[in-house]
Amino acid sequence: MKKIIFSTHFFFITLMSFAQGINKTMLRLPDTGETMSYTSTFGEDNDYTINSPFFILNGNGTVTDTITRLMWQQTDGGEMTIENAIVYCDTLALGGYIDWRLPNAHESFSILNHQHSNPALDNLVFTTTLAEYWWTSVRQANDSNKVWVTNSGGGIGNHPKIETISAGGIKRFHTRAVRDITSPSVIPNHFTNNGDGTVTDNITNLIWQQIPNVDTLTWEQSLLYADSLSLIGFNDWRLPNIKELQSINDESLINPSLNANFFTGITAKKYWSSTTLPNQTPKAWYLDTQFGITTYDLKTLQHNLICVRGNQTATGVHENEIVKASVFPNPFTSFINLKNKTGKETFEFTNSIGQIIYSGTKIEQQNFSNLTNGIYFLKVIGKVNAVVKLLKD
Repeated sequence: MKKIIFSTHFFFITLMSFAQGINKTMLRLPDTGETMSYTSTFGEDNDYTINSPFFILNGNGTVTDTITRLMWQQTDGGEMTIENAIVYCDTLALGGYIDWRLPNAHESFSILNHQHSNPALDNLVFTTTLAEYWWTSVRQANDSNKVWVTNSGGGIGNHPKIETISAGGIKRFHTRAVRDITSPSVIPNHFTNNGDGTVTDNITNLIWQQIPNVDTLTWEQSLLYADSLSLIGFNDWRLPNIKELQSINDESLINPSLNANFFTGITAKKYWSSTTLPNQTPKAWYLDTQFGITTYDLKTLQHNLICVRGNQTATGVHENEIVKASVFPNPFTSFINLKNKTGKETFEFTNSIGQIIYSGTKIEQQNFSNLTNGIYFLKVIGKVNAVVKLLKD
Protein backbone atom coordinates (compact mmCIF):
# COMPACT_ATOMS: atom_id res chain seq x y z
CA MET A 1 0.00 0.00 0.00
CA LYS A 2 1.14 3.52 -0.75
CA LYS A 3 1.44 6.19 1.87
CA ILE A 4 2.71 9.44 0.44
CA ILE A 5 2.41 12.90 1.91
CA PHE A 6 3.34 15.93 -0.14
CA SER A 7 4.01 19.01 1.89
CA THR A 8 5.61 22.41 1.42
CA HIS A 9 9.39 22.20 0.96
CA PHE A 10 12.17 24.74 0.69
CA PHE A 11 15.19 24.08 -1.49
CA PHE A 12 18.52 25.66 -2.40
CA ILE A 13 19.59 26.49 -5.95
CA THR A 14 22.60 27.99 -7.58
CA LEU A 15 24.13 29.19 -10.79
CA MET A 16 24.37 26.16 -13.04
CA SER A 17 27.67 24.38 -13.46
CA PHE A 18 28.76 20.77 -13.25
CA ALA A 19 32.36 21.53 -12.43
CA GLN A 20 33.92 21.43 -8.98
CA GLY A 21 33.13 24.50 -6.94
CA ILE A 22 29.76 26.03 -7.87
CA ASN A 23 28.87 29.57 -6.86
CA LYS A 24 25.50 29.49 -5.13
CA THR A 25 23.68 32.72 -5.92
CA MET A 26 20.05 31.68 -5.31
CA LEU A 27 18.83 30.43 -1.97
CA ARG A 28 15.80 28.48 -3.23
CA LEU A 29 14.09 27.64 -6.49
CA PRO A 30 10.81 29.58 -6.83
CA ASP A 31 7.61 28.01 -8.05
CA THR A 32 6.38 29.08 -11.46
CA GLY A 33 3.49 31.09 -9.99
CA GLU A 34 0.90 29.02 -11.87
CA THR A 35 -2.16 28.75 -9.63
CA MET A 36 -4.94 27.79 -12.04
CA SER A 37 -5.96 24.25 -12.97
CA TYR A 38 -6.22 23.18 -16.61
CA THR A 39 -6.98 19.48 -16.29
CA SER A 40 -8.77 17.03 -14.00
CA THR A 41 -5.72 14.77 -14.18
CA PHE A 42 -3.69 15.04 -11.00
CA GLY A 43 -0.07 16.18 -11.20
CA GLU A 44 -0.21 19.47 -13.10
CA ASP A 45 1.82 22.45 -11.93
CA ASN A 46 -0.71 24.03 -9.59
CA ASP A 47 -1.24 20.76 -7.69
CA TYR A 48 2.07 21.43 -5.90
CA THR A 49 3.09 24.45 -3.87
CA ILE A 50 6.70 24.45 -2.71
CA ASN A 51 8.17 27.95 -2.82
CA SER A 52 5.47 30.42 -3.82
CA PRO A 53 6.92 33.60 -5.39
CA PHE A 54 7.17 36.31 -2.75
CA PHE A 55 8.68 39.73 -3.49
CA ILE A 56 9.23 42.82 -1.36
CA LEU A 57 9.03 46.27 -2.98
CA ASN A 58 11.80 48.31 -1.37
CA GLY A 59 10.44 51.70 -2.47
CA ASN A 60 13.72 52.76 -4.05
CA GLY A 61 13.48 51.24 -7.50
CA THR A 62 14.54 47.79 -6.28
CA VAL A 63 12.74 44.52 -5.53
CA THR A 64 13.85 41.79 -3.13
CA ASP A 65 13.01 38.19 -4.02
CA THR A 66 12.59 36.47 -0.64
CA ILE A 67 12.80 33.01 -2.23
CA THR A 68 16.11 33.40 -4.06
CA ARG A 69 17.39 36.27 -1.84
CA LEU A 70 18.41 38.26 -4.91
CA MET A 71 17.67 41.96 -5.37
CA TRP A 72 16.37 43.13 -8.75
CA GLN A 73 15.97 46.38 -10.62
CA GLN A 74 12.22 47.05 -10.57
CA THR A 75 12.04 48.84 -13.94
CA ASP A 76 14.36 47.43 -16.58
CA GLY A 77 17.02 49.66 -18.10
CA GLY A 78 15.55 49.65 -21.58
CA GLU A 79 16.65 48.35 -24.98
CA MET A 80 20.39 48.08 -25.67
CA THR A 81 23.06 45.80 -27.13
CA ILE A 82 24.54 43.01 -25.05
CA GLU A 83 27.84 44.89 -24.82
CA ASN A 84 26.09 47.98 -23.49
CA ALA A 85 24.00 45.81 -21.16
CA ILE A 86 27.14 44.54 -19.44
CA VAL A 87 28.52 48.06 -19.02
CA TYR A 88 25.13 49.38 -17.89
CA CYS A 89 24.85 46.84 -15.07
CA ASP A 90 28.48 47.19 -14.01
CA THR A 91 28.14 50.97 -13.67
CA LEU A 92 24.59 51.13 -12.30
CA ALA A 93 24.02 52.95 -9.02
CA LEU A 94 20.53 52.20 -7.69
CA GLY A 95 18.94 51.99 -4.26
CA GLY A 96 22.21 52.93 -2.62
CA TYR A 97 24.07 49.99 -4.21
CA ILE A 98 26.76 49.89 -6.91
CA ASP A 99 27.37 46.11 -7.09
CA TRP A 100 24.79 45.39 -9.80
CA ARG A 101 25.46 42.86 -12.55
CA LEU A 102 23.80 41.14 -15.50
CA PRO A 103 21.97 37.99 -14.31
CA ASN A 104 22.84 34.51 -15.48
CA ALA A 105 20.26 32.45 -17.37
CA HIS A 106 18.80 30.67 -14.34
CA GLU A 107 18.56 33.83 -12.28
CA SER A 108 16.72 35.63 -15.06
CA PHE A 109 14.34 32.70 -15.53
CA SER A 110 13.62 32.56 -11.79
CA ILE A 111 11.56 35.78 -11.72
CA LEU A 112 9.22 34.79 -14.55
CA ASN A 113 5.63 34.12 -13.53
CA HIS A 114 4.00 31.46 -15.68
CA GLN A 115 0.48 32.35 -14.67
CA HIS A 116 0.97 35.52 -16.72
CA SER A 117 2.06 36.14 -20.28
CA ASN A 118 3.27 39.10 -22.30
CA PRO A 119 4.89 39.85 -19.98
CA ALA A 120 5.27 36.70 -17.90
CA LEU A 121 6.04 38.80 -14.83
CA ASP A 122 4.05 39.90 -11.83
CA ASN A 123 3.06 43.42 -12.90
CA LEU A 124 2.42 44.37 -9.28
CA VAL A 125 6.12 43.82 -8.69
CA PHE A 126 7.94 44.63 -11.93
CA THR A 127 7.13 47.63 -14.08
CA THR A 128 5.75 46.68 -17.49
CA THR A 129 7.89 47.98 -20.35
CA LEU A 130 8.12 47.36 -24.10
CA ALA A 131 10.64 44.55 -23.59
CA GLU A 132 10.29 41.42 -25.68
CA TYR A 133 13.42 39.84 -24.23
CA TRP A 134 15.85 40.37 -21.35
CA TRP A 135 19.59 39.81 -21.67
CA THR A 136 21.52 37.33 -19.53
CA SER A 137 25.28 37.06 -19.09
CA VAL A 138 25.47 33.63 -20.76
CA ARG A 139 26.57 32.99 -24.37
CA GLN A 140 25.65 29.94 -26.42
CA ALA A 141 28.19 27.16 -25.86
CA ASN A 142 29.40 26.91 -29.45
CA ASP A 143 28.61 30.42 -30.71
CA SER A 144 29.57 33.53 -28.73
CA ASN A 145 27.44 35.66 -31.06
CA LYS A 146 24.33 34.11 -29.55
CA VAL A 147 23.16 35.03 -26.06
CA TRP A 148 20.69 33.39 -23.68
CA VAL A 149 17.67 35.63 -23.08
CA THR A 150 14.39 35.27 -21.24
CA ASN A 151 11.31 36.44 -23.09
CA SER A 152 8.06 38.15 -22.22
CA GLY A 153 6.10 35.02 -23.13
CA GLY A 154 7.74 33.08 -20.29
CA GLY A 155 10.49 31.17 -22.07
CA ILE A 156 14.25 31.21 -22.36
CA GLY A 157 16.34 30.70 -25.47
CA ASN A 158 19.55 31.43 -27.36
CA HIS A 159 19.33 34.38 -29.77
CA PRO A 160 21.76 36.17 -32.11
CA LYS A 161 22.87 39.35 -30.38
CA ILE A 162 22.23 41.35 -33.57
CA GLU A 163 18.46 40.81 -33.27
CA THR A 164 18.01 43.78 -30.95
CA ILE A 165 17.17 47.22 -32.38
CA SER A 166 20.39 48.86 -31.18
CA ALA A 167 22.42 46.25 -33.10
CA GLY A 168 20.43 46.69 -36.31
CA GLY A 169 17.65 44.20 -35.62
CA ILE A 170 13.92 44.65 -35.12
CA LYS A 171 13.35 43.20 -31.63
CA ARG A 172 13.55 44.78 -28.20
CA PHE A 173 16.14 43.20 -25.92
CA HIS A 174 16.11 44.99 -22.57
CA THR A 175 18.37 44.84 -19.53
CA ARG A 176 17.36 44.17 -15.93
CA ALA A 177 20.16 44.24 -13.36
CA VAL A 178 20.50 42.00 -10.30
CA ARG A 179 22.69 41.99 -7.21
CA ASP A 180 23.57 39.53 -4.47
CA ILE A 181 22.18 40.45 -1.07
CA THR A 182 24.73 38.15 0.55
CA SER A 183 28.01 36.86 -0.82
CA PRO A 184 27.53 33.66 -2.84
CA SER A 185 28.79 30.50 -1.17
CA VAL A 186 30.32 27.50 -2.90
CA ILE A 187 28.80 24.04 -3.39
CA PRO A 188 31.45 21.33 -4.01
CA ASN A 189 29.42 19.16 -6.40
CA HIS A 190 26.18 19.73 -8.22
CA PHE A 191 25.00 16.17 -8.77
CA THR A 192 25.38 12.79 -7.09
CA ASN A 193 24.80 9.48 -8.83
CA ASN A 194 22.90 7.53 -6.17
CA GLY A 195 23.65 4.19 -7.81
CA ASP A 196 19.98 3.19 -7.75
CA GLY A 197 18.66 4.73 -10.94
CA THR A 198 18.34 8.22 -9.48
CA VAL A 199 20.40 11.43 -9.35
CA THR A 200 20.36 13.90 -6.48
CA ASP A 201 20.75 17.58 -7.25
CA ASN A 202 22.78 18.72 -4.25
CA ILE A 203 21.75 22.32 -4.86
CA THR A 204 17.96 21.98 -5.02
CA ASN A 205 17.75 18.70 -3.06
CA LEU A 206 15.50 17.38 -5.81
CA ILE A 207 15.89 13.75 -6.84
CA TRP A 208 15.63 12.91 -10.52
CA GLN A 209 15.18 9.81 -12.62
CA GLN A 210 18.59 8.97 -14.00
CA ILE A 211 17.24 7.37 -17.14
CA PRO A 212 14.15 9.06 -18.67
CA ASN A 213 11.11 7.11 -19.75
CA VAL A 214 11.93 5.59 -23.15
CA ASP A 215 8.44 6.12 -24.58
CA THR A 216 6.99 9.39 -25.80
CA LEU A 217 3.66 10.34 -24.26
CA THR A 218 1.08 13.07 -24.47
CA TRP A 219 1.05 15.67 -21.70
CA GLU A 220 -1.90 14.05 -19.90
CA GLN A 221 -0.29 10.61 -20.20
CA SER A 222 2.94 12.05 -18.80
CA LEU A 223 1.12 13.37 -15.72
CA LEU A 224 -0.40 9.95 -15.12
CA TYR A 225 2.88 8.10 -15.72
CA ALA A 226 4.79 10.31 -13.28
CA ASP A 227 2.11 10.06 -10.58
CA SER A 228 2.01 6.27 -10.83
CA LEU A 229 5.79 5.77 -10.96
CA SER A 230 7.31 3.64 -8.20
CA LEU A 231 11.09 3.85 -8.07
CA ILE A 232 13.61 3.05 -5.29
CA GLY A 233 10.77 2.49 -2.88
CA PHE A 234 9.11 5.88 -3.39
CA ASN A 235 5.73 6.64 -4.95
CA ASP A 236 5.82 10.45 -4.78
CA TRP A 237 7.32 11.06 -8.20
CA ARG A 238 5.85 13.78 -10.37
CA LEU A 239 6.28 15.62 -13.64
CA PRO A 240 8.53 18.65 -12.94
CA ASN A 241 7.31 22.17 -13.49
CA ILE A 242 9.14 24.22 -16.11
CA LYS A 243 11.43 25.97 -13.60
CA GLU A 244 12.46 22.67 -12.03
CA LEU A 245 13.12 21.21 -15.46
CA GLN A 246 15.10 24.23 -16.60
CA SER A 247 17.13 24.20 -13.38
CA ILE A 248 19.07 21.08 -14.43
CA ASN A 249 19.96 22.49 -17.84
CA ASP A 250 23.62 23.34 -18.45
CA GLU A 251 24.11 26.13 -21.00
CA SER A 252 27.75 25.05 -21.48
CA LEU A 253 26.56 21.78 -23.06
CA ILE A 254 24.68 21.01 -26.28
CA ASN A 255 23.17 17.89 -27.86
CA PRO A 256 22.19 17.19 -25.08
CA SER A 257 22.27 20.20 -22.78
CA LEU A 258 22.03 18.02 -19.65
CA ASN A 259 25.08 16.30 -18.22
CA ALA A 260 24.95 12.78 -19.65
CA ASN A 261 27.56 11.60 -17.12
CA PHE A 262 24.78 11.77 -14.53
CA PHE A 263 21.60 11.66 -16.62
CA THR A 264 22.41 8.53 -18.58
CA GLY A 265 20.07 8.05 -21.47
CA ILE A 266 19.49 11.78 -21.91
CA THR A 267 19.55 12.79 -25.56
CA ALA A 268 18.58 15.91 -27.50
CA LYS A 269 14.81 15.59 -27.18
CA LYS A 270 11.79 17.48 -25.91
CA TYR A 271 10.82 16.83 -22.28
CA TRP A 272 7.39 17.75 -20.95
CA SER A 273 6.88 19.94 -17.89
CA SER A 274 3.71 20.07 -15.79
CA THR A 275 3.21 23.78 -16.61
CA THR A 276 0.42 24.92 -18.93
CA LEU A 277 0.69 27.94 -21.22
CA PRO A 278 -1.97 30.17 -19.60
CA ASN A 279 -3.01 32.11 -22.71
CA GLN A 280 -3.09 28.98 -24.90
CA THR A 281 -4.30 26.30 -22.50
CA PRO A 282 -4.23 23.39 -25.01
CA LYS A 283 -0.41 23.82 -24.87
CA ALA A 284 2.20 23.06 -22.19
CA TRP A 285 5.84 24.05 -21.66
CA TYR A 286 8.72 21.69 -22.42
CA LEU A 287 12.53 21.72 -22.31
CA ASP A 288 14.37 21.02 -25.56
CA THR A 289 17.73 19.50 -24.63
CA GLN A 290 19.41 20.25 -27.95
CA PHE A 291 20.48 23.59 -26.41
CA GLY A 292 18.15 23.98 -23.43
CA ILE A 293 15.44 26.32 -24.66
CA THR A 294 12.02 26.25 -23.02
CA THR A 295 9.04 26.52 -25.31
CA TYR A 296 5.58 24.94 -25.68
CA ASP A 297 3.58 22.50 -27.76
CA LEU A 298 0.08 21.03 -28.02
CA LYS A 299 -0.62 18.71 -25.10
CA THR A 300 -1.95 16.08 -27.48
CA LEU A 301 1.47 15.66 -29.12
CA GLN A 302 3.94 13.11 -27.77
CA HIS A 303 7.23 14.05 -26.12
CA ASN A 304 9.61 12.50 -23.62
CA LEU A 305 9.57 12.98 -19.87
CA ILE A 306 11.84 12.72 -16.84
CA CYS A 307 10.36 12.50 -13.34
CA VAL A 308 11.35 14.25 -10.13
CA ARG A 309 10.59 14.01 -6.42
CA GLY A 310 11.14 16.59 -3.70
CA ASN A 311 12.97 16.70 -0.42
CA GLN A 312 10.61 16.31 2.54
CA THR A 313 12.38 18.86 4.74
CA ALA A 314 10.69 22.23 5.29
CA THR A 315 12.87 25.20 6.23
CA GLY A 316 13.00 28.84 5.26
CA VAL A 317 11.58 32.34 5.64
CA HIS A 318 7.94 31.27 5.41
CA GLU A 319 8.20 28.25 7.69
CA ASN A 320 5.89 29.82 10.26
CA GLU A 321 3.19 30.12 7.60
CA ILE A 322 3.21 26.48 6.48
CA VAL A 323 -0.12 24.70 6.75
CA LYS A 324 0.75 21.82 9.07
CA ALA A 325 -1.94 19.21 8.59
CA SER A 326 -0.94 15.62 9.33
CA VAL A 327 -3.54 13.24 7.95
CA PHE A 328 -4.41 9.84 9.40
CA PRO A 329 -5.22 7.05 9.08
CA ASN A 330 -3.78 6.30 5.67
CA PRO A 331 -5.23 4.01 4.31
CA PHE A 332 -8.60 5.18 5.63
CA THR A 333 -11.98 3.45 5.76
CA SER A 334 -14.60 6.01 6.81
CA PHE A 335 -13.27 9.18 8.40
CA ILE A 336 -10.17 11.31 7.74
CA ASN A 337 -8.57 12.93 10.75
CA LEU A 338 -6.16 15.87 10.87
CA LYS A 339 -3.88 17.37 13.45
CA ASN A 340 -1.66 20.46 13.70
CA LYS A 341 -3.98 22.48 11.47
CA THR A 342 -4.66 26.17 12.10
CA GLY A 343 -8.43 26.00 11.66
CA LYS A 344 -8.37 28.46 8.77
CA GLU A 345 -7.87 25.94 5.96
CA THR A 346 -10.33 24.73 3.38
CA PHE A 347 -10.17 21.26 1.89
CA GLU A 348 -10.80 19.78 -1.53
CA PHE A 349 -11.16 16.01 -1.64
CA THR A 350 -11.03 14.39 -5.10
CA ASN A 351 -10.81 10.95 -6.64
CA SER A 352 -8.00 9.79 -8.93
CA ILE A 353 -9.54 11.39 -12.03
CA GLY A 354 -10.07 14.78 -10.41
CA GLN A 355 -13.77 14.60 -9.55
CA ILE A 356 -14.52 16.64 -6.43
CA ILE A 357 -16.11 14.55 -3.66
CA TYR A 358 -16.02 17.19 -0.94
CA SER A 359 -15.07 20.86 -0.73
CA GLY A 360 -15.27 22.80 2.51
CA THR A 361 -13.79 23.37 5.96
CA LYS A 362 -15.05 20.26 7.83
CA ILE A 363 -13.23 17.38 6.17
CA GLU A 364 -12.80 15.46 9.45
CA GLN A 365 -16.60 15.40 9.93
CA GLN A 366 -17.33 13.71 6.62
CA ASN A 367 -18.08 9.98 6.38
CA PHE A 368 -16.47 8.40 3.32
CA SER A 369 -17.43 4.79 4.04
CA ASN A 370 -19.55 4.66 0.87
CA LEU A 371 -16.56 5.36 -1.41
CA THR A 372 -15.06 2.57 -3.47
CA ASN A 373 -11.52 1.47 -2.66
CA GLY A 374 -8.81 3.33 -4.53
CA ILE A 375 -6.56 6.41 -4.61
CA TYR A 376 -7.82 9.82 -3.46
CA PHE A 377 -6.27 13.24 -3.03
CA LEU A 378 -6.83 15.79 -0.27
CA LYS A 379 -5.76 19.34 -1.09
CA VAL A 380 -5.20 21.51 1.97
CA ILE A 381 -5.70 25.14 1.03
CA GLY A 382 -4.26 27.77 3.36
CA LYS A 383 -1.40 30.29 3.36
CA VAL A 384 0.68 27.58 1.70
CA ASN A 385 -1.03 24.60 0.07
CA ALA A 386 -0.29 20.92 0.51
CA VAL A 387 -1.57 17.79 -1.20
CA VAL A 388 -1.96 14.45 0.57
CA LYS A 389 -2.30 11.23 -1.36
CA LEU A 390 -4.61 8.74 0.41
CA LEU A 391 -5.67 5.12 -0.04
CA LYS A 392 -9.19 3.89 0.68
CA ASP A 393 -9.54 0.22 1.64
